[in-house]
Amino acid sequence: MRNSGLLLVCVAATMLSASPLQAASDSTQQIDYPAFLALSHEVAAKRQERLIDLAEFRRRAARPETLVLDTRSAAAFAEGHMAGAINLPFSDFTDSKLRAVIGADLGREILIYCNNNFSNNIRPIKLKRAPLALNIPTFINLYGYGYRNIYELGTVVDLHDPMVQWVSDAPGS
Repeated sequence: MRNSGLLLVCVAATMLSASPLQAASDSTQQIDYPAFLALSHEVAAKRQERLIDLAEFRRRAARPETLVLDTRSAAAFAEGHMAGAINLPFSDFTDSKLRAVIGADLGREILIYCNNNFSNNIRPIKLKRAPLALNIPTFINLYGYGYRNIYELGTVVDLHDPMVQWVSDAPGS
């Protein structure tokens, strides 16, 4: 009876160590949550230093070499965006697509904003839950792809503020 109890413990330990969840995390290098957490931790202080107000955002956006990047969906972008912004949906981030939009210069200044920067909560800028605002993963991903000169609109503004310079590509707008 004692040996069968020991055998049962050994079988259970073997099954747990070979569980699909464990096997997936050991064998799948294309999804690396611990590396994402480490990157997020590294980015936290840098992001905090790069939050700027609307006046500074617009001042920087006026520079010809600066890119204003809108990572919302193409449909939301067409309904409205900040003047001068270029759209690359967050879900399309890859090395090649980022290089095609941003260019090869990893030091190029990039300005980002998202729905949660606007107080209006109307289409096409419906608010997301604060911890899920697109600015956060956009900043982390750009940094993770090697871009270091990122600035983020760090304030909440009214969409109708003339300094926002909201434009639409939608017909009849």
